[in-house]
Amino acid sequence: MAVSTDGSVTDESLQWFESWFNNPLYLEVYSHRDQDEAARCIQTILEVSGLGKVDPRSLSVLDIACGAGRHAVELARRGYSVTGNDLSRFLLEEARKEAVKCRVELALTCCDMRHIPTDGSYDLVVQLFTSFGYFDRKTDDQVVISKVYGALKVGGWYVLDLINPVYLRQNFASKSVRSAGELKVDEERVFDGDKITKTITITPSSGEKLMFSESVRLYDKEQILAMLVEEGFRVSGLVGDYHGNPFMEVESSRMMIFCRK
Repeated sequence: MAVSTDGSVTDESLQWFESWFNNPLYLEVYSHRDQDEAARCIQTILEVSGLGKVDPRSLSVLDIACGAGRHAVELARRGYSVTGNDLSRFLLEEARKEAVKCRVELALTCCDMRHIPTDGSYDLVVQLFTSFGYFDRKTDDQVVISKVYGALKVGGWYVLDLINPVYLRQNFASKSVRSAGELKVDEERVFDGDKITKTITITPSSGEKLMFSESVRLYDKEQILAMLVEEGFRVSGLVGDYHGNPFMEVESSRMMIFCRK
């Protein structure tokens, strides 16, 4: 939801992720998440899964909620056949432009992650940078897992990257202020049941302030592993950051789960 300084809402019919991810300011606010970070993340995925030892030309990859294509382009650069999927047409266009700039082949599809095709055509599905837990109902999160299972070939890998809720609660900052280029970014965070909700107030150098919200359901390790196993996945391991360090219940900021169909 976007709100101007007079309190008016731009479009009440949209979910937060529909309005926020289609706004150009999103990429400015998260500009610190760069291509170097994406490259580290992909390298870790390929090393931990062992897929880095396989000819990339023989493997197909689906990047769910690919956004502006940081990870999808990195995979394509390494020679994989990559499809990036997102609900945001704005972000998909940014991904297309980045692929052209980097001179790589990248297929792009636009649909809700609950509706991805389940044709069993992928060797690897990645869902990165906390792109899980967006929906109002937990059952919709299970639907996503089910769709991923159907999208994978037998033996295919699913890599799901989540916030570690234990770390988050122990290092919780209810408020923060930072700069993103010429933008001032005020962030306020609250725990709302099993969700973390963040209100982002953006003050440009000129013009009106805008407010957006993000809300993500948090899953502890036992909960999310149970959901994956229920669908039929075999969990093979967890890492605690994009460098591939071992997952530590308290110290790790991320919870990157590796599992296979």
